Amino acid sequence: MREKVEAALNEVRPALQADGGDIELIDVDEAAGIVKVRLVGACAGCPMSAMTLRNGVEQILKRMVPEVQRLEAVM
Repeated sequence: MREKVEAALNEVRPALQADGGDIELIDVDEAAGIVKVRLVGACAGCPMSAMTLRNGVEQILKRMVPEVQRLEAVM
C-alpha cells in the first residue's frame, strides 16, 4: 500500500511544487487506512493548506488507493 500512496502523491506533487511547496509521506497505517503527511515549503504555512489536503490530496489518494480511509497532516 505504501508504494501506491507514494505513486499517488507523486501525481499531486508537481502542483504543490509549482507553488513553492511539497508534501512528505510520514507514515502509512495499512490496518486503519490512515496516511500521515507533512506539507513543507510554502505549503507549510499556507492558510489554504487544510483545504488543499482535504479537497485535493485526500480525494486523489482515495481515488487512486481505495484502501485509504483518511489523510492526516503532521506538523
